[in-house]
Amino acid sequence: MKKNIIPCFVIVALWTALPVSAQKAKKVEKAKTEQVADTIQTKKADGSERNVMLNASDANKPREIQIGLPSEDVNVYENGLPAVYSSSVHKLSAHWRSDASLGEVGLMTPSESAITTGNIAYSVNSFSRLGQKDFKGIVNYRANHYGMQQVDMNVSGGIGNKWLYTASVYQNFDPGSFDVKFDEYSDRTQIYHAGLTRLFNNNRGKISLLYKYAYSRNPGNMLNAAPFIYVGDGSIKELEGFEPGLASYGPVSGEIEYMDIMDGKMKKANLRDLNDNRSHEVSLLTDYAFKNGLNFKLDMKYMNAPEANYVDFGGSTISNVTADQGYTLADGTPYSGLVDGRRTWLHFGKVQNFLVTSELQKQFNNHNVRLGLNEWFYDLDYHSSSLQWTGSVKEYPDVLVGPDGNQFRGFNELSPEYTVGNENKLALYLTDDWQITPKLNLYYGGRLEYYHMSADQIAHPRYSGFYIGGTAPDGTVITPANVTKDKLNYAATARVTYNVGKGFGLTADGTVATRFPRINEYAGTGPTEEQYNRVTIPLVRGGLFYKNNWLDLTSMVTYIAKTNNIDQQNLTKPGTDEGKTVLLIYDIQTLGWTTSAEIDPFKGFHLHALFTYQKPVYKNYNASVTFNDGTQMSVNANNMIVKEIPQVLVELDPSYNITDDLRLWLSFRYFGKTYANLQEALYFNGRWETFGGVNWKVNKHLDLGVTVVNFLNQKGVKGTISGSELITKEEAGQYAGYYMSGSYLRPFTVEFNASIKF
Repeated sequence: MKKNIIPCFVIVALWTALPVSAQKAKKVEKAKTEQVADTIQTKKADGSERNVMLNASDANKPREIQIGLPSEDVNVYENGLPAVYSSSVHKLSAHWRSDASLGEVGLMTPSESAITTGNIAYSVNSFSRLGQKDFKGIVNYRANHYGMQQVDMNVSGGIGNKWLYTASVYQNFDPGSFDVKFDEYSDRTQIYHAGLTRLFNNNRGKISLLYKYAYSRNPGNMLNAAPFIYVGDGSIKELEGFEPGLASYGPVSGEIEYMDIMDGKMKKANLRDLNDNRSHEVSLLTDYAFKNGLNFKLDMKYMNAPEANYVDFGGSTISNVTADQGYTLADGTPYSGLVDGRRTWLHFGKVQNFLVTSELQKQFNNHNVRLGLNEWFYDLDYHSSSLQWTGSVKEYPDVLVGPDGNQFRGFNELSPEYTVGNENKLALYLTDDWQITPKLNLYYGGRLEYYHMSADQIAHPRYSGFYIGGTAPDGTVITPANVTKDKLNYAATARVTYNVGKGFGLTADGTVATRFPRINEYAGTGPTEEQYNRVTIPLVRGGLFYKNNWLDLTSMVTYIAKTNNIDQQNLTKPGTDEGKTVLLIYDIQTLGWTTSAEIDPFKGFHLHALFTYQKPVYKNYNASVTFNDGTQMSVNANNMIVKEIPQVLVELDPSYNITDDLRLWLSFRYFGKTYANLQEALYFNGRWETFGGVNWKVNKHLDLGVTVVNFLNQKGVKGTISGSELITKEEAGQYAGYYMSGSYLRPFTVEFNASIKF
């Protein structure tokens, strides 16, 4: 660890020794004081209001904005640094919430994100309230009709002429839309912030020291699945007595038995105790503005999460059993009826990171130049255990005793994971916003990144009874081995904008970013040396725009691709609950067309509208698997539509200010037909995600609001269908009327929010 960190401090010291000035990094527009429950009004990205916190799947994290590729991660930055370095283990919502501690929130475009972070994605950019000379306070309260109570508050002010302070508290008590049974809450999260800021040199500079503590337990995340009847035409039917989103598909007691992958010992636990997340974070933020117009900033933080734990549930095939097949309830009563082969993964992590970003920025005539440095170090100690069990298909399913006399079996057979190690990114980046003529603008930039990874991993295929130190059926002793990589990644972008005249213009941009497999991709069997290849993501867009005093219209054609995508899949033998884990490496290509508009036809009314048609397809997607009985099956998804990504997207966000203090708003998002398995066999029809509300600014101290989530009360499912991975188009007709399971949308919810400022 020292070998990686010591050079970081040397580089930072040399960097800060330069005669530079302070910048406040490119700040995004201030979050509006009229906050809608479950949303933050963000800066326009590419001319569109995106309501990034309106998430129909999870109320506590930003939604993914589609760019034509499966999401790699949730990209959220706080004070110029990743809120969590990677959410593959340490989940974003366990450490970051949109609360009163934030003073500014914005959205980085994929091109900007590629240069400053190395990732091509829309990224949320948030900044903490640091304080001001006058005392200010804000208390936000939110509740819903299921019993959720959320309170967050911030107080900030000045101490004399040179010091500022800030302190925040976030508390969420959410029982969820159904009774979890083994826990009193679906989400219990508490986050505390405190900070001091020192102003110096006539307020040209400031340095802030911030501390954050977070605790989160979120069992609701593991219970977001439901059984249903797949009709065969893209629609579903509810099971009698089971309403998705309002009924739990989790066991009552939460008691489980598993084999610890670390030593092979059998252990008992309760699901309530396997979701704890705790983290501590210290940040040091510095910026300074020199008299010559040069701006300098240096942001750094250390985060330690000694507990980063969570549980995943999965399913396989739902089938009917009779009493003579040997399944019984826990008390020995013979069972007959529907059963689901359930799968459970228990994840245990410890995460540390030390992150530094520094930037210089200066205006040189018609050039706005920025030079930046990232030094990001990430340390991970992670393992998971898996188990299988057979459950009845109903609300609060029974954990059945199988014909083998056991409730739990298949220990560590399906993708248990292990990796211990670190990765380090040292990157230099440069951007220039060049106004060549009053009509012609060129924005360009580049990033060069040295990437180091050292990870202990286990490449051996998994089997029932797998653990470190155990002996595999082929005689191999399961022992971790180290993989070390030193590579160069790069990113580059260029955007040309030309104003033809009378509001018309042309724009085109191209971005490319590369990376090599990351440490979390070695937690499974990992890529072999032959499979270890550079991942390249090119993004090319071009189109036209038109602007006048009531319309801002942009229409663009987009091409994006990704090579050597790594995906670990659990493939289920159709009609059974037997599964095998396979590492897949393939490419994706997407060609699309997007038109977006910001429309203000008359006073008080605003409409954001967006339409996208895209065709995301798999390339080089071939895999095969051999099951226990020797049956071999293959997957060939070449040129097929990527699962879970719709081809048609629509966003409609109208709002109307009845008076200066009273605002009505709606948000509609349409996701077209999406495929629910790999080979275009099963699919879900298009769905609408809907939100609406009213905000009332009672006076300068009090804001009130009501929000309705899913006001069309759509109860469709989304994502993939458990156990359907190997079903082909030719076989799809056989599955009409079958019982299946998958994840669902948030149910109809009415929320009340109030904000008090003092």
